Amino acid sequence: MNAFADAGTFLIQALASIYLVIVLLRFLLQLCGADFYNPVSQFAHKATLPLLAPIRKLFPPYRNIDFASVILALLLQWIAIQVTASINGNPLINVFYVLWWGFLGLVSMLINIYIYGLLAAIILSWVAPHNPHPAISLLWQLMEPVLAPFRRLLPSLGGLDFSPILVFLVLNVLRIFLGHAAGAAQLPTWAVPGI
Repeated sequence: MNAFADAGTFLIQALASIYLVIVLLRFLLQLCGADFYNPVSQFAHKATLPLLAPIRKLFPPYRNIDFASVILALLLQWIAIQVTASINGNPLINVFYVLWWGFLGLVSMLINIYIYGLLAAIILSWVAPHNPHPAISLLWQLMEPVLAPFRRLLPSLGGLDFSPILVFLVLNVLRIFLGHAAGAAQLPTWAVPGI
């Protein structure tokens, strides 16, 4: 690859990853029933609405599941993979490979959102335990549905919450399986945002 292909690949991957994280956050916030009027929720809503509105006419939400966000994320992955491949001199890739690679990339992004979100929540619980900032409250609303089942599994240990450790273990096991699935699918890491 030459310098222009490297720079183009970097820019496409970075921009696609940023927007995909916003789309996935919108999906997760709606799935968790997070506060819609929170400024962060409003930002995710406004940033994704122009692209989601036409898709939502075909695929309306069902309860808290926003199918349009998932379809938009897969479409964005497909576009990013195809554009990255063409910049690097590769022909168009089979749509089934691209959809599978895109799905793996989205699952990888979801795992990363929860790993980094959980790390941020743990650090903030030590540094600023009662901070009323809207982003922090939204972060807890996003992490609570994942932590709650593990809290029910563990007995109370004198006010110490070990559920984040179990969540980290599960997320890292999922990351291992995802890595093997990506290897089996011959996924080129340079082509897929989120991997």
